[in-house]
Amino acid sequence: QVHLEESGGGSVQSGGSLRLSCTTTGDTNSTISMGWFRQSPGKKREGVAGIDRTGSTSYADVVKGRFTISQDIAKNTLYLQMNTLKPEDTAMYYCAAAKFRLYIFPDGFYLPPNYWGQGTQVTVSS
Repeated sequence: QVHLEESGGGSVQSGGSLRLSCTTTGDTNSTISMGWFRQSPGKKREGVAGIDRTGSTSYADVVKGRFTISQDIAKNTLYLQMNTLKPEDTAMYYCAAAKFRLYIFPDGFYLPPNYWGQGTQVTVSS
């Protein structure tokens, strides 16, 4: 079992930045990739960014060039640096871990990962 806990969410004005963190505990060696996802009220959850243990990344088009996913494997911590935030980025952000190579398609589609965190809220005001 893997436990994930997100932090770093908050409120920011349009054009601002936030960095999300996700710490993982438990059987972390059973997973080979991680990712960030988000969900707004009334919308389905969409993939934002993914990364595997080699450092290979994938991004949804709506965040490419503005968001950067990274990891510190020694600390079992995943990050999401979010720059040039827009009101439409407002959502609950979740981190997740997978036992397969997680890939985020350009339209945000993804295969469901194995473990999810509880989420952290990001609100961007105009």
